[in-house]
Order: sequence, then C-alpha cells, then structure tokens
Amino acid sequence: MDKYKYVIIGGGMTGSAAVSGIRKNDLEGTIAMFTKEEFGPYNRPPLTKGLWSGMQITDIMRPTDIEKIDLFLNTPITQVEPIQKYVVTHAGKQFTYEKLLLATGGYPVHLQGTPEDVIYLRTRADYEKVRALADAKCEFCVIGGGFIGSEIAAALNKHDCQVTMIFPETGLSGRLLPNDLSAFLNQYYTEKGVNILPEHFVDSIQKSEEKYIVHYQHVATHSPAEKTFDSVIVGIGLKPDLSLAESAGIETENGIIVDDFLQTSRSDIFAAGDVASFYNYGLGKQTRVEHEDNANKMGMRAGMNMSGEMEKYDHFPFFYSDLFDLGYEALGEFDKEYQIVQDWINPFRKGTLYYLQDEKIRGLIFWNLWGNVDRGREIIQTGKAYKINELMGLFKDD
Repeated sequence: MDKYKYVIIGGGMTGSAAVSGIRKNDLEGTIAMFTKEEFGPYNRPPLTKGLWSGMQITDIMRPTDIEKIDLFLNTPITQVEPIQKYVVTHAGKQFTYEKLLLATGGYPVHLQGTPEDVIYLRTRADYEKVRALADAKCEFCVIGGGFIGSEIAAALNKHDCQVTMIFPETGLSGRLLPNDLSAFLNQYYTEKGVNILPEHFVDSIQKSEEKYIVHYQHVATHSPAEKTFDSVIVGIGLKPDLSLAESAGIETENGIIVDDFLQTSRSDIFAAGDVASFYNYGLGKQTRVEHEDNANKMGMRAGMNMSGEMEKYDHFPFFYSDLFDLGYEALGEFDKEYQIVQDWINPFRKGTLYYLQDEKIRGLIFWNLWGNVDRGREIIQTGKAYKINELMGLFKDD
C-alpha cells in the first residue's frame, strides 16, 4: 500500500481549499488527492459565467504544484475501508491514510432514457463540449429554468446562439423568486431573444442522426409538441454523491452528516462541500449547500481541522448568480411559503427581497444590489422580528 498522512477524495474547489487549509498547519505531511476528472482543481462557477465573458480556461485552474501534493487524475475511488484506514481505486490499488476527507460533491439529476450525449452541465469537460458547439453556432435546448439553466441560456444567447428553454414552473427561477419577479425574467429573456417555454415538461428526447428531437407537453393541458435541436443541455438539480460514505457505514441523511468540526460519524473521516450536511448557525438548522462560498470556506476549515487546528465551522454561506445584465447575491433559505416582501429601488432592476417566517428574516436576495451580504448575515442572525414598514429602505444603494 502507498501511505499518506492525508487523503482527499474529490478534486474540486472543496478539495483544493482543504489542501490550503492543511498546509497552513502542516507543510510537510503527505497529501494524495483523487479525482474522477481529467483535470486538476478548478473554479466551477465560471463554467456558466466568466468563461463566456472573456475569462480564459487557464484563469479558472487552481494551483496544486505549490502545495506539494500527489494528484491522481482519472482515478475514481471505489471503496473506503474505515477500520483499516485505506481507500481503493477503480484499478484496485490501495492507499492508507491518517485523515480522510470526503469531498465527493454531487452528480446531476438525469432525465430517464435520454441519449448518451445529452449534456448534463457540471464539469470542465462538459463546458468544453458546450463551447465547441456554441462556437459552431448550434441551436440549443436548455431543460430547466433554475440556477444552471438560466445562466447557461444567457451565456449561449450572448454567444449568438439560438436557445429554447423548457421548464415546468411558471417563470424562470420559479422555485426561488416571487411570481411577479419570475414572470419579469421570462419577459426579460424573451426580449433578449431566448425562446421561453414555461409550464412545460419534457416527455422524451430522441436522437436522429446528428439532431435531437425533444418531445414535451404543457403541464395543465397536456397538449404535446416537439422541436428539433442541434444540442440539448439539462440542468434540473444535483444529488449528493453518498455512495462511498454509505458503503463505509458513515451516517448520511440528504448528505454526509458532519459535526461542528466537520467530522463524520468516524472521527478520522471528514466531509465538506456540496456533499456535507452541517449545522448552519446562521439559520439554526441542519443544511446542505451547493455553492462556491460554502465549498471554499468549508474546505479550508476541514483542512485546518484535519491538520490539528480544531475549530467549529460556523460560516453562514451565500450564493450568487449572473443573468445577462441582472444578478443577485442570496443568503439564507427561500421557502415560497414564507411571506415575501419586496423593497424595490427600481422595480425588478434593483432592490431587496425578504423571506419572512413569523416576522423574522430567514432569507435575503440582493437583486443587483451588491456588497450587502455581511450586513445581511448579521441581521438574519439577530433573529429580530420586523414589521413590513421597518424593512423598507433597510438596504440602500450606496
């Protein structure tokens, strides 16, 4: 067996941040990182953002050589043996560890029965496929009107590609945003040239020669239709990759459950990033977060804790999105059953959305209103009750 002090399963942002965390305390301890991908760690958000606006692929790569690690590309781990403390690769090779990090992230939710080369946009390799098709000015179908779907549709449209979006909600980002703002986004995207098909779901996708025939129908009327495209991109959600944890007998529930120090039910195995279910002190509840801020901060803390600096993870993560010339930063939880209060500086162009439960702020969306996340954290964490009139003008355009 090859022996390492630290083994990291997952070569994404979380794993990369964990290496930096380890190196803050331990400059010499041996580190092995295993990834299924053909590339080393990179920043994932630019796949649907910056890489379509002038950023180069080299700009998203995260350095690993300066951290002195052994990086194993194209090397899935198929087994974790927690008693004897070793992992097994797909080729059957074994590596021992003293401390192990599960940063396995997640995998895209798939539509059943889709052709093999339908793109589920998640990795750098997926981006490169999409970019080559976009450079050839292909016509795209984007299935899903949420986070990934909205961003890649905007990026492709700005790249002078024809795009049709199909999603079951009444409006874009309909599970997150209030109905009137979501409907505004429909109109906004339509004016940009994106073909929007809300309240439709996809029945099936067939491939005929080099074209894709998408069969869909209306949610209410069930009236069928079909349209042919050069390429299909699906973005309908992410599932945490729990297979290694579950087979190793580690406790899971919508994620790998970790304590305040990011340790799993086995104290020498840590978990972080998209796959980790942690206690969110900002919300006072167990959560799992699939965004960049959490990946970086949690990965760093996991690495520092693995290397001896045991402190609890109490960061309150946020996320952000870019939608053409619009964008937002968001913090907290966004149950559409909550009372949603909108405070617009410029209707649908700039303002703050409050998600209230029992008059307490549980979620905040800063719509084209940047730089308010830290103050937002403080306000949510106070647990103060607010009347609607007290929310007006609470966040201003400085």
